Amino acid sequence: MKDESRLSVLKGISLDVTAGEIVSVVGQSGAGKSTLLHIIGTLDKPDSGAYEFNGSDLTGMSDRKLSEFRNKEIGFIFQFHHLLPEFTALENVMIASMIGGRKESATATQLLEEVGLRERMSHKPSELSGGESQRVAIARALVNSPGLILADEPTGNLDTENSNAIIELIFNLRSKYGKTFIIVTHNEEFAGKCDRTIHLQDGLVTAISDRKELKIPTQANNV
Repeated sequence: MKDESRLSVLKGISLDVTAGEIVSVVGQSGAGKSTLLHIIGTLDKPDSGAYEFNGSDLTGMSDRKLSEFRNKEIGFIFQFHHLLPEFTALENVMIASMIGGRKESATATQLLEEVGLRERMSHKPSELSGGESQRVAIARALVNSPGLILADEPTGNLDTENSNAIIELIFNLRSKYGKTFIIVTHNEEFAGKCDRTIHLQDGLVTAISDRKELKIPTQANNV
């Protein structure tokens, strides 16, 4: 009997991302962008298929192991920052390392300096602008030195000036640290600057474009 309540968000996607790439994911609302990001970030599990990270198969890994992996290997940047209001900028960045049993105060300080917040470390989120809050979120994503940074609309809540500053910052951090970024965005200018752009529609990859050419997949592969 067919399960009428079942909703297939992603429908057979196969992707390879190379270390050091900045990849954007674009598509209309409901195309499956955030779901794809959640699966890559191990926040959700696919119903079938496999997920490998640096040669390690994450398929079937326990929730506890996935949590440990996520804390060490993946950083997250969200559209609305999700900073804890009772803590300072420095404390918000440190929290990610403290969850993993460390207290990277020196690293957190260095990262806040690098994102231009040397004078704002002791300020709480209510005392920061939207652009400053997003810079704190970027520093927090980097504090554990993960290999992969996932960003969901990192400029979606910012004005043009702050959006451009965040875009420039992400590319500068990639150049300095060699991090891999996968970014969901509706910002066409941002997407166009990335090494590759994954086009999603109705849960399928319809095209993969880079700065030089547009590649149309011949068929949808399994995850």
